[in-house]
Amino acid sequence: MLIPGSADAVVPLPVLLLAALVLDAAIGGRPGVLGVVPHPVRVIGGLIARCDRTLNRERDGHSRRLALGLLATTLVCGLCGAFGWVVSALTHRFPPLTLVEFALVVALLASRSLFDHVRAVARAVRTGGLDAGRVAVGRIVGRDVQDLDEAGIARAAVESCAENFSDGVVAPVFWTALFGLPGLLVYKAANTLDSMIGHKSARYRAFGWGAARLDDLLNLAPARLSGLLLVAAAGMGSLASGRRAWAAMVRDAGKHRSPNAGWPEAAAAGALDLRLGGPRRYGATAIDAPWLGCGRDVDTTDDIDRMLRLYVTACVLVAGLLAAWAAASLTT
Repeated sequence: MLIPGSADAVVPLPVLLLAALVLDAAIGGRPGVLGVVPHPVRVIGGLIARCDRTLNRERDGHSRRLALGLLATTLVCGLCGAFGWVVSALTHRFPPLTLVEFALVVALLASRSLFDHVRAVARAVRTGGLDAGRVAVGRIVGRDVQDLDEAGIARAAVESCAENFSDGVVAPVFWTALFGLPGLLVYKAANTLDSMIGHKSARYRAFGWGAARLDDLLNLAPARLSGLLLVAAAGMGSLASGRRAWAAMVRDAGKHRSPNAGWPEAAAAGALDLRLGGPRRYGATAIDAPWLGCGRDVDTTDDIDRMLRLYVTACVLVAGLLAAWAAASLTT
């Protein structure tokens, strides 16, 4: 049962979480892991889309849409948390269901998926040119990619890798470690809500306000932990600098328009001696964002390779922390 501190758990939480992280790194959280069961994020996304269609009505005023958005956020997160609690409770009564919990955790981690998507950007540029690179990077970023040159594509990929190290790896592990499967499902629900409705467009400025704030809140601790892990990873390799990573994170993290994304991005910028952030476009909206780091501009896909090596080292550190926790749990 995936409940922290449960003495009668069939498999201790840190052991199961470590095994899930290792399996995700090996094969990714593919639908095949769950057999015929739909991927949980797809189910969560369907529920959010239904709430959006039903509750987000243009004829309603700002206050009503704000209230209904909060209701939708509470409903989706509440249902996900309740589902996780039920699965954990059933596992306590029927231990073979531990496999179901394990499959859900593997599916909701994204270490391999993020690595594959970022690596695909570098491969696309090298084999298919700028047009292929723009298509590949457009799958992982929200900015306008139509006019990006190779440096712009590489910078977007590096930034996405750094930011999503927190969202896709550290935060899911963090909330599972604290609250088991219910915590993981609530976090993924909040993260999916933010990606679907947490925008500042006319349609979602009010309705998605609660989702965006909840996602910010749940990522406060994981984002800062992610920055520290990237600093530590930088100190372990010859191609990065832990000292520069720390200095850039402390100096520049607060410059980011997000309260969280600046921590891993600034740490990565300092580690690799790059400048990240800066101006970009989201559709018709131009964002004059500040720069993070004071190194050179991202130039080529080689910088993506360097970021991936830093990312893999940081993921190994996460696994090492889980292994230490697992070893302690098995000896007590």
